[in-house]
Amino acid sequence: MKRFIYIAAAAATLASCVGDLDTLPLNRTEPISEYVYGADENAYLSGLGRLYFQFVSNDLTDLQQMDGGASEIIRAFWSVQETTTDEAKCSWENDAWVRALNTNTWSEVQNDAIYAVYVRTLQGIAYVNEYLRQTEPDRLADRGVSAELASKIETFRAEARFIRAYLYWMALDCFGSVPFTTEDSPFGGAYFPKQASRADIFNYCVSELEYLRSDRSPLLPARTAYPRADKGAAAGLLARIYLNSNVYTGVPMWAEAKAVCEDIFTMGYSLCPDYASLFRGDNGQNPQACAEMLWAIDYDANNTESYGGTTYILSASLASTDITDQSRPNGQTNGWAGLRVPYEFVSRYFSVSGQDYETGTYNVTDKRGELFYIKGRSESMDGALYSFMNGWSSLKFNNIPHDTTDGAYLATSATLNFSNVDFPMIRLAEIYLIYAEACMNTGQPAAALPKLAELSARAGIPAPPQVTQDYLIAERARELMWEAHRRTDLIRYGLYASDAYIWPYKGGDSYAGQSFPDYKTIFPLPPTELAVNTDLIQNPGY
Repeated sequence: MKRFIYIAAAAATLASCVGDLDTLPLNRTEPISEYVYGADENAYLSGLGRLYFQFVSNDLTDLQQMDGGASEIIRAFWSVQETTTDEAKCSWENDAWVRALNTNTWSEVQNDAIYAVYVRTLQGIAYVNEYLRQTEPDRLADRGVSAELASKIETFRAEARFIRAYLYWMALDCFGSVPFTTEDSPFGGAYFPKQASRADIFNYCVSELEYLRSDRSPLLPARTAYPRADKGAAAGLLARIYLNSNVYTGVPMWAEAKAVCEDIFTMGYSLCPDYASLFRGDNGQNPQACAEMLWAIDYDANNTESYGGTTYILSASLASTDITDQSRPNGQTNGWAGLRVPYEFVSRYFSVSGQDYETGTYNVTDKRGELFYIKGRSESMDGALYSFMNGWSSLKFNNIPHDTTDGAYLATSATLNFSNVDFPMIRLAEIYLIYAEACMNTGQPAAALPKLAELSARAGIPAPPQVTQDYLIAERARELMWEAHRRTDLIRYGLYASDAYIWPYKGGDSYAGQSFPDYKTIFPLPPTELAVNTDLIQNPGY
């Protein structure tokens, strides 16, 4: 079940589907799509695989001035969520998009990473819409699809709708108001979609996800189809959206977030006993890691040879000089010398001490803080934002399987250039933290203490005596570091743009940091899109 995406990707049917889904005729009466789908299950499964595969790999160069790896949606979304905050900085000074994100100085001028998030989300939504058009009941009947297969396709369609809701959430979070389409929208020719408000997109996502998690939905039950979307994934995304309701609509929905979390707690998920195992090269095959995942993006070194996703996180986290025939600190063959964690973040949230940059050793009580690499590093980024060896490297994502020694890995798998690490899109620990925040804001903080105690026990630190905002900010930083949450979290807490929280290089080229305009809590719509669709209105401030 886990590898269906890549089996589909390798199949001839998918090879046909990928091309044809991109170029299906604008006239619905033309028969080309009938040759793609017909009455065979594999064609419909392959079409669904294409919708999942867009998260995993994009070796196309269809975006101007961007290679396929850089334009992959997980890589682009991770970059805007992390490098614009205190959690990560990138050393690639020659890339304009890097400089702008590192220092929160982007403008309406097109930024490659921001552009990739915009295009890939809306492009992915278009793919889903077309898949739903091609799998409408009347079209299935016209093709002679059996009743049994039609029932299976209803589940495929529900998965597609979840993928669309997730993409709309990404667009909602990053851009606020974007063009809105569904399978019922006109398409092709000179049609330009109308722009929907942030509140309207929020309400649409809520409506879709409430249905998908309901008993009426044909979506698969929770924990039955890793890494495919199921009712647990739908509930998890819904909880996240409710958590941020006040940001998206101006109306908090804490009680709703709490109720969804409580529903998830009945679905059979459990924390992985070992935190590090959640991010190792076999996390998609490790039952204990899978039990924590509500939804993950499946990466495979042999079948998803992309320079995006977790390959990007792994390879960019070390320099080539860190990798030798005797050592693969994160199980990766390549070192791109790009991504680091500012020491100020590490110090604030992990209370490290005794760091020795010659030997690479340091002391920390929180097990989540053990996943850094500091050998040969310098501590401060002061005057050295683009010097990779300044700052701490993260080994949180690690290609070495959880039950394999470094030596054994070197002996058997040293040639891997790509990642086997599945990226956790939604996991149970996040739901615990959403629940705690919702309990706090509904006047029931004590209800969350047992869940927070579970996270503390896994990390090897004392449980909190009470639930406070300061604690939750810190605990989300420790637990969810580098999982593409930080920008959204800082915005919700009112800390992203304001002077209430300053980090190195925030808001400009000064190490001291400074606030930046509040309108930058959302990104600008790409100018190329505004030029094509003149009905679009640029976000305020740009």
